[in-house]
Amino acid sequence: MSALDTNIEKLTGFLTRFKETGVRNRIAGEDREGSAGVFQSTSPVDKSVICDVAHGTADDIDAAAKAAHAAFADWRDMPAADRRRILLNVADAIEARAEEIALCECWDTGQTLRFMSKAALRGAENFRFFADQVIQARDGQHLKSPTLMNVTTRVPIGPVGVITPWNTPFMLSTWKIAPALAAGCTVVHKPAEDSPLTARLLVEITEEAGLPKGVLNTVNGFGPDAGKALCEHQLIKAIAFVGESRTGSLIVKQGAETHKRNHLELGGKNPVIVFDDADLERALDAVIFMIYSINGERCTSSSRLLVQDTIKEEFEAKLIERVNNIKVGHPLDPATEIGPLVTEEHYSKVTSYFDIAREDGATIAAGGVKVGDEGYFVRPTLFTNANNQMRIAQEEIFGPVLTSIPFSTEEEALQIANDTPYGLTGYVWTNDLTRALGFTDKLEAGMIWVNSENVRHLPTPFGGVKASGIGRDGGDWSFEFYMEQKHIGFATGQHKIMQLGK
Repeated sequence: MSALDTNIEKLTGFLTRFKETGVRNRIAGEDREGSAGVFQSTSPVDKSVICDVAHGTADDIDAAAKAAHAAFADWRDMPAADRRRILLNVADAIEARAEEIALCECWDTGQTLRFMSKAALRGAENFRFFADQVIQARDGQHLKSPTLMNVTTRVPIGPVGVITPWNTPFMLSTWKIAPALAAGCTVVHKPAEDSPLTARLLVEITEEAGLPKGVLNTVNGFGPDAGKALCEHQLIKAIAFVGESRTGSLIVKQGAETHKRNHLELGGKNPVIVFDDADLERALDAVIFMIYSINGERCTSSSRLLVQDTIKEEFEAKLIERVNNIKVGHPLDPATEIGPLVTEEHYSKVTSYFDIAREDGATIAAGGVKVGDEGYFVRPTLFTNANNQMRIAQEEIFGPVLTSIPFSTEEEALQIANDTPYGLTGYVWTNDLTRALGFTDKLEAGMIWVNSENVRHLPTPFGGVKASGIGRDGGDWSFEFYMEQKHIGFATGQHKIMQLGK
C-alpha cells in the first residue's frame, strides 16, 4: 500500500465521527446545535461533503460569551502553576493527536501533508511556549518616586473573542488562544466557516487535558451573523482576528460601540528584494518557498519579487524551470508540494488574475492554468514583464502566484517595495551589510528577514503596519494585548498634601 493510500485510510477513520455527528458548537463544556441549523463543509480535493456543521448565530454567541464570562473569575484566580500544568497537558495532547489534526486539516483546507504535519506540532509548541510564561505574566515593575513606592502589575482583560482564518487554521488558532489562556482570559472562538474540523478537535483536546468548562468555547458560523455578534457583544473585552484587511476594518467598526480592544493580523503584498550581490542559489530557494509553500495561502508570502536588472534574466530563467517542476497533487501524498485551493470562491478569485495579468500586459512565464476538474487545483504561476502599478502587484491574490518586477538601483527598489497599501513582511537578499541596515530601516514592514525566508521565533513580535494590521503577537507582546496594565502607588511617608477649604 502506498503512503497516499495509507493516509487516506487513516483519514477515513478520523472522519467517521464527523460524518456521524457533524461539527457541533461547544459552549460551557456541552455540545450545542446551531440556532440556524447546519451548513456543509466540503473538501477542496474532490468537492465532496465532509460533514454538517452547526450554524451559529447571535444567540449562540450570546450563550458562549455568557459561559466565558461565568468561567472567567475561577480561571483568572487559579494558581499560575495549575494553569501552567493544564496548558502543558494541552501541548502533550496535541502532539499525541498530531497525525489526526494534520490529516483532517489537509482534507478540510487542501493544504499538503508536508506542511500540515509541522503545523500541528507548532500548535503544541505555541501552548508549551506560553505555558512557560504563565507564572511571570503578571509580574510588574517597582518604580520608586520621592514620595511613593509605585508598583505595576498586569491582570487579564476578561473574556475575549478569537476569529481565525481557513489557512493553517489549527496552528493560527493556537497562536491566539494559547496566550489568551496563559494570560488568564477565557475565550469564545469563531473559526473560519471553510475549515471547521480542527477547531472542534482543539476544544476537545483542551477539555480532555483539564481545561475547565467554559474557558474555551467554540461557535461555528459566518462573519455577518456570528462574527458580527462576537465583535459587538458587551461581555467580550477584546477581539483577536486573523484575516483580510477589509474584514479587519469591519471588526473595528463593529467593536467601537463597546470600546473593544483589537488585535488585527491582516493581509500583505510582501516584497522579496534580490540584489545582484546576493547568494543567488539560496535566494532562489527562499523566493520559491515563500510564495509556493502552503499553496501560497499565507499572509507572509513574498508575492512580489523585486530583482535587480543585472541578474533578472538569469534569475527568472532558473525560477521558471523550478516553478514548472513543482508537484501539484493530492494533499495526503507526501510527495505533493501544492494541493488544491480552499474553496470554489477562492479558486475563482485566484484564477481570475490570469486574465487580469494578460490584460495589464504582463507575461505568464509559468503556470496560469487550472488542473483537472475534480478539485480546486491550479499550477503554480509566475508573472514576468510586470510593473508595480499592475493589479497583480497591488492586490493580495493569496495563492501560488508570484509577480516579478525589475529594478535598477537601491532607491528604486525601496520605492517599489513601499508602494503598496500593505506592510506586513519584507525579505532582503544582499551580502552588503551597510545596504541591509539602511534598507531595512526604511522598508515599511512590521517584520523583515535578511538573507532568510520567514523563520518564526516565538519570543519576537509578529505583526504589520499600514493595512496589514494593528498590534503584535509573540512573547510579552501577546500578554500586553490580553492583559490590562495596572499601577498602584503606596505612600512611603507623610508627604505634604495641598489643603483646600481649610
